[in-house]
Amino acid sequence: MSDGMRGTLADADAPMDGVVILSRLEQEYLLRAIESGLRVASVGQLFLWSQGQLQALLPHQVLACLRFGPGGGLLRLECLHGTVLDARVAQALRDPRDGLLLRIARHCTQGARLPALADFARPDGGGGLQAFSGELGLLGFDNVLVHGTGQTSEGGSVFLLLGLPMRPNGRHAYFLELLVPHLHLALARLPALRTDGIAAPARSLSARETEIVGWLREGKSNEEMGRILGISALTVKNHLQRIYRTLGVANRAHALARCMELRLLENVQPWRLDPDAAGRREAGSQPCGSAAARRIAS
Repeated sequence: MSDGMRGTLADADAPMDGVVILSRLEQEYLLRAIESGLRVASVGQLFLWSQGQLQALLPHQVLACLRFGPGGGLLRLECLHGTVLDARVAQALRDPRDGLLLRIARHCTQGARLPALADFARPDGGGGLQAFSGELGLLGFDNVLVHGTGQTSEGGSVFLLLGLPMRPNGRHAYFLELLVPHLHLALARLPALRTDGIAAPARSLSARETEIVGWLREGKSNEEMGRILGISALTVKNHLQRIYRTLGVANRAHALARCMELRLLENVQPWRLDPDAAGRREAGSQPCGSAAARRIAS
């Protein structure tokens, strides 16, 4: 254990004081996450980072990145998730005027409650975030981990992880603390929020292609998509090849990253394009978190 990295944790909304010693594997995951983060310069790359190396160290369903100006105004909000969120859930989370992510971020920064974590499945696990337990529960999340830079001369950033498959504790808060500077710099490097500087695809994706991209984001294989849609895996592959050519990419991961840059997936829910797909979706496998990320990258 003497070879591990050591860090101390300040007291926060849950017991997070004491010394944290990273294992060799955790050190490796952390180093890889930092190295891959240095290359993030677009929303698509941020998405790939969140679904790759960040998932290995801190598995999660949703990563929210909020950047504030010197006066506290919201400059940017990115909500990244490997599976498609219900439109109601997505809107409730990322509304830039009064969304749940923004309110939690302001609650934590204005009350100097960083880091903050809540595990609502545990008795008295809500801490300073207990007021948000009802809303988060209605949206399908029973835990949240929050950290940020605090206020700087140029503003600040806040990062929220929702839906951690393990019960979040001070150890996970420390991992996020180590990543905050790199998340902050990656967020600052993103181009300004505009689409006119991004070359649009030669044509719009068809309804079927949009549906396939939606299932692709859910981590479905060609065979699984074929079963859901009632077509062959070869037909799915042919659709994917046309999607790649349209978007100017070469693989699944880059196709999703490109769609993120063009903001083509914000309200895509494939089972709503195919009313019968909802039942088939429930019957099929639903990979999430790091497992879905590995499927997407394949």
